[in-house]
Order: sequence, then structure tokens, then C-alpha cells
Amino acid sequence: MNRRSLISSILCFFLLFISCGQVYALPDLGGNRLIYDAKLTANHVSLSGVTAARSLYITLEDYWNVSDLTLHLDYQATQLARGEDSSVTLAMNGTRFYSFRPVIDDQKKQTLTVSVPKDLLVKGSNTLSLEGYITTNRPDQICVPPEKRDSWLVLYNSSFSTTTFTKNEVITSIKAFNQQFVGLDTLSEKKSAIGVPSDSDSSELAAAVHALSGFAKSSRSEEAAVPMLPFLDPKLDERESVVIVALYDHLPDKWKSALGSVSVNSKALIKVVNTTSQSALIVTSEDPILLEKAGRLLANQTLVQQLDAAEKWVEANTDVDTPDVTVRRDVTLTETGDKLTGMMHQEKSYFVSLPSNRFIADASKINLDFRYSDNLDFDRSLVTIFINDTPIGSKKLTKELSNQDQLSLTIPKNLEISGNFSVTVAFDLELKSAGCIEISDQMPWAFITKETMLQLNTKDRTDLLFNNYPNPFLRDASFNKLAVLLPEKMDSYDYLTIGNLFHLLGKYAEANTGEVIFYHANQVPEDKKLEPYNIITIGSYMDNPWIKKHNKELFFRYSEEGSRIVSNEKMSIDEEYGKRIGTLQLLESPYAPGYGWLAVTGASSKYSYLASNLLATEAAKWKVFGDGVVTDVDGNIQAFRFKKQSEQEAAGILDQIAERSDVLGFVVVLGLILIMVLLSLILLIRKYRKRAGEQR
Repeated sequence: MNRRSLISSILCFFLLFISCGQVYALPDLGGNRLIYDAKLTANHVSLSGVTAARSLYITLEDYWNVSDLTLHLDYQATQLARGEDSSVTLAMNGTRFYSFRPVIDDQKKQTLTVSVPKDLLVKGSNTLSLEGYITTNRPDQICVPPEKRDSWLVLYNSSFSTTTFTKNEVITSIKAFNQQFVGLDTLSEKKSAIGVPSDSDSSELAAAVHALSGFAKSSRSEEAAVPMLPFLDPKLDERESVVIVALYDHLPDKWKSALGSVSVNSKALIKVVNTTSQSALIVTSEDPILLEKAGRLLANQTLVQQLDAAEKWVEANTDVDTPDVTVRRDVTLTETGDKLTGMMHQEKSYFVSLPSNRFIADASKINLDFRYSDNLDFDRSLVTIFINDTPIGSKKLTKELSNQDQLSLTIPKNLEISGNFSVTVAFDLELKSAGCIEISDQMPWAFITKETMLQLNTKDRTDLLFNNYPNPFLRDASFNKLAVLLPEKMDSYDYLTIGNLFHLLGKYAEANTGEVIFYHANQVPEDKKLEPYNIITIGSYMDNPWIKKHNKELFFRYSEEGSRIVSNEKMSIDEEYGKRIGTLQLLESPYAPGYGWLAVTGASSKYSYLASNLLATEAAKWKVFGDGVVTDVDGNIQAFRFKKQSEQEAAGILDQIAERSDVLGFVVVLGLILIMVLLSLILLIRKYRKRAGEQR
């Protein structure tokens, strides 16, 4: 068997064991080659109509040395398709590289394997476009309407990509460690973790969650979280890539030895070390304040991407803070303009970043500036704007305005958009007698100019619902005064719960300047000191006295002896079932209005951890809503709303004016003019009174 046949056989063998996000190694045939398999789409993708296009995205990590990318497409075309006339074309990052005629079968889906030319790939996000031309016309029907509902092709969610790559085995810089620690292959294989002392103090936990927030932001995965484990957990030693966060006195001996002779009494040290079985990033200091500062540095991904050395010293005067996050009122969607080419439905989407605690308020607008070809069927051509896939308005295209057209729309208030969102501009570019002409001779186009802009007015989210999570625990993309109340004695499940919660919070947190403080049960301060904090409680009635004290305020309360969760007005709970469920409950802080309390609790730490999994990743978060959620080991999730829905008060005239900077400016100018007019009248009156007195 020759070399090529051997490789083909091995590939075919491994393809039998494909799953989403799976990584495995090929036999060493000239280099330590790895393979990463990833689903192309979570849902079926449908190309509907004679011509249609869809875009999918493939991520390649910066540290991968990619040798091959192969697509495995599972599809089915309409049974009426004319195979000799229909076709599908694949393009990578805008360059077409493969076309095929879909195989037609009444029952079976088809599989196609295609290799993507290596020179079309880029590091980071790659756009795979599918352009379909599916026709069902019979030869004797020369001129028919081109848009037919029986013209379709479906790409199944079983489709996946296979990336073959190598990577450097020895990590020599903080930047490289950061990339690989949260790489797609590392997370899917559960090779990374953050380690902290088994009896961590507040500064160690605060430093760890700040560092975790930085790793979460740099992660491209929406389905996997970085776990936090105590040093005594044997699973920590099984991870190939670990971050060790501890005061120097609490470091295990093996990591002290790896650091060598260092003095960290007035500095903090961040250093990459490699052992025979692990790569580690050690974060340590004898000073709790500097340790937390080192954690904040790792939360500043802009700085981390500049650290090409193996170690970084952090001193009291080291600037690690991220710039303040500002919410821009005027948002440009495209810097240079975007061209769309092709007949029928063509669309372009834009991602708009907004802090998770802000939502779009009244009088927000989108102003679309565009032009298009003049060979369209203007009786049927139009443009439509979508916000998060919801249409907000359309306009018919006209020949007279083809060289310079505009569409201005107010964003409807009832969309209740908060946090990041997408804007899609969709053109339906119809041609006259498109079924009778050679389309390529008169290919229509549209162009979105750089003058296209969003005018955003935003407000703070105030309602305590998981629909709006992570509000109120973030404010303007920064941790919003968080007090985390922990059990006195913590096990691995408790640390995993902390890791889950701060992985998702960190993914949303763009700034590293927010305050987080941890209290064990025997350290919780008097109530007054907790008033200005949003509270997160972890643990059960038995191991967290604070939860026991406030049991009556919970939606899902514990029994008198505290061994189980009992029934309430929303859900009947069996006695045994109440001992093996976890809950998430979002309430108002018992100390001050306007502050929130998140209770992550269950009859034991295992079930608190089970509940925290629902707030660990973006993919899991969409399963929860309302303000009370119950989950069990079988994966059953039940969400309820306990707080009554208050009627939204109409904003007063002064509030509306305050929201609108343009109106506010007009009111100020008008007020100044009125003041000047009044002053002029007063001076004139005084002048004429004086003259009248002199005449007497």
C-alpha cells in the first residue's frame, strides 16, 4: 500500500467516529498532525427559490498550522429539480472554488466531500458561501416565473468541516499560552482548567475570576467553559494546560520549584512554565492587592496579546486597566461600503456591539444610504431591513432613485433589543423576464454606502429576569459591584460553580475595572455593608447560613429541616425529587432596591453546580428565562416567572427630552433665545421709562 492510500484509509476509518468539536491525532506521518471536526451549522440551512445564497462560518485558530480543510456536506434537493440544469457553487472568503450538480433522490440525503484550497483560508473567521441555482422548469416552459416554491435545497446540520493542522508543543510566551488555553481544540478535549487553593481567600478568587473573564473573552467557543478547580482535585493534574492563581505561600511546592528563586513580596509575577506533562501560567504574589491586579491584567486582552515574553512583572504603578466602555450614539455599519451582486434575494448582515445592560430606547433610527442597478423590474424589487431577523420596514426600489436612494426607519420599541444585536439589509433584485434571458448578461447589483448609520438612544435594563441576564451583574460591560457569598467549607463542585458563573459574565465583560468580592459563610459582613452590592449566593440551606437566613424570600424554598426544596404555587415537587434538583433564582437584594440577588442553590453542591451549567455558556443561557429555573440530572429544565409584570410607565416629557441629545440641544438653544428676548424687553422697558421720566 502506497503512502497516499494509507492516509486515505486512515481518514476513512476516523470519519466513522465524527462528532461536533472532536479532536484526534493522526499517526505520525511526518509531524504531529491533529484533526479538528466542527459542525458547519446548528440548524438545517435551506436555499429556497431558483437562486439563493447562504453564508456559514469556519473558525481557524491563530496557532494552527493548517495543512488541509475538508467539507463534508449532507444535503437533499427538491425531487423536481432538473439535475442537468441545477447547480450549487461554494465560495470561501468571497472566492468561488467548487461547483456541483445536486444528486436527486426521492428519499435519501446525499453526502459530498470537498477540499478547500489552502490559499483561500485565513486565520480566525472564514466565510463559506453556498450559492444555489435550483430549477424545476420543463424544456417546453421557456418563460416562467423564476421564483418557485418547489425550488429548494437543504443543507443538513450533520454537515461538518475537518481541519488538519499542527501546532507548537512548547509554549514560550504568555500570548501563545493565552491563545492555546482557550483554543477550540483545547476546550473541546477538556484540556484546560484554572487552579486555585483549596481554601482560597477573597483575593485569590477575585484574581482568578478576573483572569477567567479575559480567557472567556478570547475564547471563540460558545459551547465550552473553562472550569475552576481546587489544587487538591486530581482532575487538575490531568489537564494539559492550567492557570495557577494563588498567593505565593499557598502555591504547591512543584509550582514554586518551577518558578525558581523569585521575590514577589512587592510585585506580582505572571509566568509560563512547562513540565513534562503540563503547560502552566502561574499568577502569584505575596501581596493580595497585587495578585488581584495581575488577574485584572489577564482580563485586559489587548495587553495580553502584546506579551511575547514568558513572564510579566506587575507592580503597584503598572497600568492594567482597560479604557472606559462608551456607548456611541452614532454607529457606522460599514467603513468602505458593501456591494451585493446577483438576482433575487441578496443580503448583508452587520454586528452591533452594545453593553448587555443597555437596551434600545425610543426614537432610535437606522438611516440606510444605497444605490442599485437600473435594469431591475421595479414593480417587484425592494429593500428590507431586519433587526435580529425581525423585519422593521421595506421600501420599493425605483429607477429614478437608482443612483442615490435612502431609507430611514425608526426602530420599534417593542423589539426590546438589549446587548449585542445584528442588522441585516436584504435586497430583492428582480429582473424582467428573468426566466427567459441569460442572467449573467444583466447581473443586478446593489451597493450600501459608508454613509449608512444607526442613531441609538439607549437605557439601562432594570427588570430582574434571566431574559436580560447578565443584568444587573454587569453595568456598561464591567462587573457591577458583586458580592459572592460562599459556603464555609467548599468542595470541587463549589469551585466549578464559581467558574461557570464567571465564565459567562466574563465573556460579556469588556472592561476589567469592576469590583468583585468573595465572602465565606463565617466572613459575611453586617447587612449595611452589603447594601451597595449585587449579591450572588452559592450553596445549600445546610452549608450556607445566609441562604438559610433568607430562605423565606426564595421562590423555591427549602423544607424546615433544609434537606430538600418544596412545592410552591408554580410547581409541585415530590419529596425525593426535591433532594436532587438545582435552582437558579433571580430576586431583588434584601438590602437595597435596584440591586439583584442571584441564588444558585440545590440540596447539595452537586445540584448547585448542575444549575450553574445553565449560566456557563452562551449556548446554555438561551434555555433559561423568567426569574426561577429548576433543572435535574436528566436534563429537564423548567423556567417560571414569579415576579408580577409591571406595566411600563410612559416616559414623561422631561425624560424623553433628556434621552434625545438633538432635542435637548434644541431646547437649550430655544431657552437661551427666550432669555435674550426677555432681557431685551426688560432693557427696552427701562429705556422708555427713563425717557418718559426725563420728559416730565
